[in-house]
Amino acid sequence: MQIERKLMSENSLIGEFRTTFGKGSARKARAAGRTPAVIYGHGSEPRHITLPARQVALVLRHKNAIIELTLDGKVETVLVKSASKDVVTQVIEHVDLVEITKGERVHVEVPVHVIGESMSGTIIDLEHKTVKLEVDARTIPEFVEVVFNKEGLGFHVTAGDVKLPAGAKLDLDDHVLIASVVGTGAGASDAEVAPAADAKA
Repeated sequence: MQIERKLMSENSLIGEFRTTFGKGSARKARAAGRTPAVIYGHGSEPRHITLPARQVALVLRHKNAIIELTLDGKVETVLVKSASKDVVTQVIEHVDLVEITKGERVHVEVPVHVIGESMSGTIIDLEHKTVKLEVDARTIPEFVEVVFNKEGLGFHVTAGDVKLPAGAKLDLDDHVLIASVVGTGAGASDAEVAPAADAKA
């Protein structure tokens, strides 16, 4: 069964409002160990903040990370929408966050992990390495699974077979092909079917 990701202690961050802006201000913030970020809300003006850089780096190991954010003593929940890195240093330069409310559903993209293997002499061809979901913002999975159990040539998994968290919905028709068993000469890559334990979100 797919385990839904819960809010973890490392996802509880304390933010600080920014009072100065521009590239120079952003550089000073990063030099002080803070990552500039913007929170986008429901019809409200964007809010400019900074976050502790080290904790942000940990949070961003997970795709679609949820953060319990404390600002001026008040706690709110935000979703990491995107982040930018320096191409040379790989330092996180900026993060875009989206305010979410209890029970809100969001559209996110998550990786597809292959569980199991196909029959000897065949390989699994993964047509969709990621899929888009509509899901409760508090139960976004880090990945979804397609399961194989030594099936032979021609066996396939469609969108309707993908294991999903309760209440989640794929942005694909049920008949869309996700993965199939093919002959070893079909050109599929072993890298596409790396075990889930080795895959990165």
